[in-house]
Amino acid sequence: MSEADVDPRPELPASPTPYVPPPPVGPQREIVTLGLADPLVWLRRGARDLQADIGIGLFYGMCFWAMALTLAAVFRFRPEYTMSIVSGCLLVGPFLTLGLYEVSRRREAGLVPDLGSSLTCWDRHIGSMGLLVLVLVVLELLWGRASLVVFAVFFNAGMPSTAGVLQAVFNPENWEFVVVYAAVGGIFAALVFATSVVSIPMILDRDTDAISASLTSLQVFFNNLPVMLLWGALITLLVGIALLPWGLGLLLIGPWLGHATWHAYRGSVRWLD
Repeated sequence: MSEADVDPRPELPASPTPYVPPPPVGPQREIVTLGLADPLVWLRRGARDLQADIGIGLFYGMCFWAMALTLAAVFRFRPEYTMSIVSGCLLVGPFLTLGLYEVSRRREAGLVPDLGSSLTCWDRHIGSMGLLVLVLVVLELLWGRASLVVFAVFFNAGMPSTAGVLQAVFNPENWEFVVVYAAVGGIFAALVFATSVVSIPMILDRDTDAISASLTSLQVFFNNLPVMLLWGALITLLVGIALLPWGLGLLLIGPWLGHATWHAYRGSVRWLD
């Protein structure tokens, strides 16, 4: 073969094979598209669970009532620290609601619920729950700090008494304070709600890590924003009703909402096993 027959051009490398990610391993979750009637379905199912195990529900209702009395005492004597105490309640609240989710989970699985199992169900998920509670507490501490800043800006002569706070809220001349305080509270409340709306029952149900549960909760919130805003409004309305008089309504409304939240998770997230 002569030199003229030899191709002087270098041989081009073969085109690389495109990367194909491996198929996901394990159960996959699917975010369900919700309708505006779904929150009423969750409330109805929650009421059914509460009626079926009223003794367990009243136990948790007493715990919620004790937390409300503590918050009321702080608001009466040191109102500027109310949101900070709410942060402390977040250390206990998720573990209490986890017990109610366990009751609903057992009923759904055809098992017999009992108080003992509801009180100890968290011990298998302590790592994930601890990290999630830490995230919620950080958000609540930031919320409390932002509330103190709002108080300091509008009451530069010193923190007002409880009567002073109520007078400021209902005084039309202080509309700027009311608007700013409500806006700050609304932003942080939405963050806390979006992060926790289905994350805690998901940890109980699937033993997922806190990050995956929180991201799923955020997806549920933003993919079904009108329904989730309605659900949050219903929770706020029912809690407001429960606080009158003396918070006694929490004895029933507290556990009712706990059971309903389990059904909100089950209705919002579908698992493809």
